[in-house]
Amino acid sequence: MRVKHLGLMPYEDAWTLQKELFDGVLNGREEDTILLVEHPHVYTFGRSTKSSNFLLSQEELASLGAQQFEIERGGDVTYHGPGQLVGYPILNLSHFREDLGWYLRTLEQTIISVLSCYRIHGFRIEGRTGVWTGTTGAEEKIAAIGVRSSRWCTMHGFALNVSTDLSYFNHIIPCGITDRGVTSMMKILGRKLAMTEVAEQYEDIFNQTFQGFPREPKPAF
Repeated sequence: MRVKHLGLMPYEDAWTLQKELFDGVLNGREEDTILLVEHPHVYTFGRSTKSSNFLLSQEELASLGAQQFEIERGGDVTYHGPGQLVGYPILNLSHFREDLGWYLRTLEQTIISVLSCYRIHGFRIEGRTGVWTGTTGAEEKIAAIGVRSSRWCTMHGFALNVSTDLSYFNHIIPCGITDRGVTSMMKILGRKLAMTEVAEQYEDIFNQTFQGFPREPKPAF
């Protein structure tokens, strides 16, 4: 298992790297890898995106200094930007458990565990992939998750709002959800966090979760 910290990297460059690693892991040339990265301002459109959930014209998008990409993950439109920890686990789930639902719940748990290190209560909402904080009826999303899998190999992943400028979410209906807002660790704690610190915390928890996972025996035929 490898963890690569990429720092601030343009979305397209990280996407290209993901696809190269995905092909390598899928075909047994590369080991399981997670990329941890920040992006300049960008909006990404998953396979389920509704055009009405993106509220910017191309001129307005350019004035924000942001880009947009249509990508192969599931889900609707979301935002990535500085101050957001983005993780792309490129894993062969045959090494762990061939169950995409289990994988999504496990990713959620890694984020919940990181938040708990900062005394932030993160939780799931049934039927809404991602991690939430707040109180019942006033929940706010703090981490979005959207993945792609093929032959049990994964790409794309999660975005955790650490010290994110949340105003960029005003230009979309995040993940198509109209009745809940978004938040960040900085907003909850009232202070800015060092991205390197949060990324290292996440690396530790990710490794504890996945490296120690018992690999399922393959049936003999």
